[in-house]
Amino acid sequence: MTTVHYVRAGNGGGEPLVLIHGIGHHWRAWEPVIERLAARHDVIALDLPGFGRSPAPAVNLGMPTAVAALGEFFAELGLDRPHVAGNSLGGAIALELAAAGLARSATALSPAGFATPAQVRRALRILRSMRFGAYTPAAVLKVFYRTEFGKRFSFGALVTDPSVLSAERALDDTLALRGGKGFAAVARHGATYAFAGAPAVPVTVAWAGRDRILQPIQAMRAREVLPGARHLTLDGCGHVPMSDNPAAVAAIILETAVRTGSASALPDRSASG
Repeated sequence: MTTVHYVRAGNGGGEPLVLIHGIGHHWRAWEPVIERLAARHDVIALDLPGFGRSPAPAVNLGMPTAVAALGEFFAELGLDRPHVAGNSLGGAIALELAAAGLARSATALSPAGFATPAQVRRALRILRSMRFGAYTPAAVLKVFYRTEFGKRFSFGALVTDPSVLSAERALDDTLALRGGKGFAAVARHGATYAFAGAPAVPVTVAWAGRDRILQPIQAMRAREVLPGARHLTLDGCGHVPMSDNPAAVAAIILETAVRTGSASALPDRSASG
């Protein structure tokens, strides 16, 4: 039995679609888009090893550990090369799964792996600062997140409109960040990680136009590394675009999943929903 926690929704007859969150997050990152995706797919939203309700691996070697764990997870659930979509760290994992032949399409939203060393250090400083703040007593956070200021103060680096987060969701996300036992190891390995694969399946890289963690300039490097992919801009969205524009994110994932043939069949464009 797999130790990866997940939730499942959707059309049992649809092709499987696995959703992969970023560092410090959990499956609920995808909550705003699950219903839209489940109308067409058998959707599996998971907690990465060391995050959410999934235990941390005994030994964490970075990206190889994550890819191997998800490969085993797919096999245990009988998923034959599912479609995958990921955000941030999850976006990099989605691309690595595609490059390893473990996925039939990949959608990567502001993926890790295309930053300069200085950009990585900046991103990790922000994320570590957010994690430090997550240790504020839960009772205090519960009251804080009932205010628009509280949500904007804590989540302004992740979404452009933190008001879309309920107080309950904000608290749950913060507790997930606090409790992520895999955070330190993943951050350590992420400091030197760069994507260098060559997926042979349809790939879309969609960068959030107002991403404050992995800045949009990194999309230029993604275009160089993945010239055959479809590259989009999610206008007006922050680092976790599923909350800012769920309609556009869901549409991009669904479009990627139905594509066949060349991954360059559709042009680059902006996506605003």
